[in-house]
This record gives sequence, C-alpha cells and structure tokens, in this order.
Amino acid sequence: MLILNKRPVITIFLVAAFLFFIGQAAVYSQTNAPQTPPANIDSDPLVIKIAVFGPGDDLYLWWGHIGLIIENYSTNRARFYDWGVFSFENENFFSNFAFGRLLYSCEVTSPQWVFDENIYENRDISVYTLNLSPQAKEKIREYAEWTVLPENRDYWYHHFNDNCATRVRDIIDMATDGQFKAEYQNMPGALTLRQEVRRHTWFNPFFDWFLSFLMGQGIDRPATVWEEMFLPSEVGLRVQEFTYTDSNGAQQKLLQSAEIKNLSDGRPAVLNSPRPLWPLTLSLSCAAALLSAILLFFKTRDNQIAGILWAAFQGLLGLFFGTAGTVLCFMSFFTNHDYTYRNINVLFANPLLLAAVPFGILYCIGLKNQNHYKWEALAKTLWSCIFVLEIISVLINVIFLGQQNQADICLVLPFTAVLSWLPQALVYVRREYLWRWLN
Repeated sequence: MLILNKRPVITIFLVAAFLFFIGQAAVYSQTNAPQTPPANIDSDPLVIKIAVFGPGDDLYLWWGHIGLIIENYSTNRARFYDWGVFSFENENFFSNFAFGRLLYSCEVTSPQWVFDENIYENRDISVYTLNLSPQAKEKIREYAEWTVLPENRDYWYHHFNDNCATRVRDIIDMATDGQFKAEYQNMPGALTLRQEVRRHTWFNPFFDWFLSFLMGQGIDRPATVWEEMFLPSEVGLRVQEFTYTDSNGAQQKLLQSAEIKNLSDGRPAVLNSPRPLWPLTLSLSCAAALLSAILLFFKTRDNQIAGILWAAFQGLLGLFFGTAGTVLCFMSFFTNHDYTYRNINVLFANPLLLAAVPFGILYCIGLKNQNHYKWEALAKTLWSCIFVLEIISVLINVIFLGQQNQADICLVLPFTAVLSWLPQALVYVRREYLWRWLN
C-alpha cells in the first residue's frame, strides 16, 4: 500500500488553487477592462454606451432587451447595468406575477459575458456610444451605481411604463437635462401600443391572438414616440437621430458611434407594422361554424353519434373560450395588470362559457332516457346569450370604446351564431312567414 505524506499534498493543492484563482482574476480583469481608451483619458475617463439586443426565444424576450455600459478608464473596468433581471426563485414569484406585481432588479455584470451569452442565443446586438460631456457621464455613473445598491435595485416592473428600456430612456433624458423627453414626449408615434406589441408576436398566431385578446382599450389610442420607447429597439432608433444643446449652447449629436456586435441567423424579423389577424380568426371560426352546422344537420335525424360529437365539440369550444375568458376576467378585475382594464371582450368571453362543458356531458347522458332535449336547449340558450352580447359589444365598441378587437369578434361570432337558437329561428321565420307571404 502506498502511503502519501499529507503535508506535500496539501501544499501542492494550495499552490494549484492559488494559481487557478490568479488566472481567473486575470481573465475577469481582461474581460471587464475597456478595449479602446479615449484620447482625452485624463480629463474624461468615462465612456457611456447603450447595448440593444434583438428578440430571443423565450416569450418575455420577444420584444428585445437593452442595457447600459459604462467603461471607466480610471479604474480600467467596464460594467453592464441591466434593469431587466428577475428570478423565478423570488418568494411568491408566481402569485405576484399573476396579480401583476412583477419585482425586477438592476444588476451589474461583465459586458463581454453578456455579449457572449446573447451571441450564443443567436440575438442581434447593437452598441451605441453616446456623445456626452464629462459632467453628464459622471452623473450617469453616479446614478447607475446608486440603482444597484441593495436598497435601490428592486422595482415594480410595468410592461409599458417602467421596464429595462424606459429606465435607459430616462437616464438619457437625465444626461441631456430633460431635452430627450421634451423632444419626444408629444411627438406622435407611428403605431398604437397594441400594434407595437403585435409586430413582435406575428410569427406565433396563438400568442399573437391571446396577448392581444387580454389587452384592453387603453393601449389602442395613438402613442407618442416617448411611449413607444418601452421597446429597446425604439430607444436605439432615437439615440441615432437625436441632437441636443450642450452647456455651451452648441448642437451635439447624441450618437458618437455605432457598432453591430452580432446579427441573428434565421430568426423571425420584427415587422414595421403588424399584419391583420382577423382573416385568420374569421377563417377558423367559419370552419368551426361549418362543422357545427354539419353535426346539427345529422343530429336532427336522430343520429346519436352526431349528437355526441356535437355535444363534445360545443363543450370544447366552451372550455377553450371559457378558460380564456376566466383569465381575462381575473386580469381585468383582480390584478395590477392595468393594460387589461376596460376590455370589452369580457362581455362575450367569460367564465359563463364553461357551462357548455357540463351541458354537453349531461346531453350525452340524457340520450339513454330521452332526457337530452333540455340540456341541448340550455346549451343553445347559453350560446344565444353569448351571440347577443357580441352584437352589443360591437355597438358599444363602435360608439364609445374603439378597442381594436376585430380579430376576437371574428373568432367567436360565426360559430356562436350557428350554435345558438338563430338557425332554428330563421327556419321558423322562413316556414311561418316568408313561405306564406310568397304563396
């Protein structure tokens, strides 16, 4: 048996560990060090940059990301300030998320580490160096350091009013003594906030519809350019065009230089304006209406299989839209998600639709003892109420609200008309009145 002396082994281990940590520190210092020092490094050691990242794979990354880079040549360090940090490990994260209490934080990391990670994730990366006075740069540095203190780093996230992009937007405004906001606060934007959201979600039809379905009338008014800068890409766009007046009264371009760090490969492009969704939803609803009509036609001929299929199909529709309506009602009335408030969709997409499921089940059970007619009548009454509420919602929307929910109306109206009492009413009118009048 070979017996080792413990003291040499421990010594070797300690030396190896020391060399490893020295190497790691050297690598960290190199990756966090600025790369290209400015010419006037003694009088102006700070370089301020904005890094804009394109969409990522996860849903919350579809609208891109943004962060602030400060390169400090007096300390030979570069720091990336990120106001878009959250953790699933936070206490009560999912319940807070459901109720609209989204706790985000500002954290500091290495710019190169962030670039490497986003290049690996196949995302666009653009970096904009800002042309600011030494005093403005120092103000940004002091504020950025203040925001990462434990007592200041957390904030309540809002998708449109307070996020990673609006935080950077406000820092630019602070550095230009309010000129950035004065330029864009009242400047009309090209799109509404709903359209700005949807031009990033077009490639996924389900989430494109569902997210728009949940959002209320408040985001359908014309947005200002200042409001559009809840999107990181819009901040980058305005940085490139903005000019301001410096302390000497001279006009200065905010952008000093721009660099493209990475271009994504094969990722869906962000559209300039969203594609209309209503043709797709109308086609789907018409297909559902046609299938419902076929099942109803064969069901009236005492075809029990057709009756069971009809009951199952209308139950599935009730389950889907009832679940979506339940989520909508919860977000509209019980959460802090204020962009879901004043949503006319709650009239015709609500938890009442879930009743179609037990009506369908009881209809199938009643087929054995011919007790199914009352459950069919209740199901048709339910769909008739939804159909009437849709018509009312259209009138209210046209007269008062102006919510852009055409895709939602088109998705629900055709098949609810077929599942309601309307077809039988039309047959009755044709038989009792129209036929007599013609003869």
